[in-house]
Amino acid sequence: MSCGEPHDTDCSEVLDHLYEFLDHEMPDGDCAKFEVHIDECSPCLEKYGLEQAVKKLVKRCCGHDDVPADLRSKVMGRIELIRSGQSVPEQDVVAEARAAEKAAGSPVAQD
Repeated sequence: MSCGEPHDTDCSEVLDHLYEFLDHEMPDGDCAKFEVHIDECSPCLEKYGLEQAVKKLVKRCCGHDDVPADLRSKVMGRIELIRSGQSVPEQDVVAEARAAEKAAGSPVAQD
């Protein structure tokens, strides 16, 4: 995505790393250039605001549930696989999440 305006940091780079920015998981120098970009780019500011609102809503609604340690470990393992460029079959992730919910005694969501 690009807003069509020239920026020092491309819109696609900002949007590709938006969650890292929101979660304060990037170096300070990158954060600074993202802040400059978001301040001058309306479409990216809008996307940032939307994602920030979703993150706050999820935290408010789901932030009190304890996550089973094995589920957390599996999710983190999947994240590492994806970050390393390996593909992860979606059905495996869904099946493992449902199994973990069932083991934890939570109601299992249906598709």
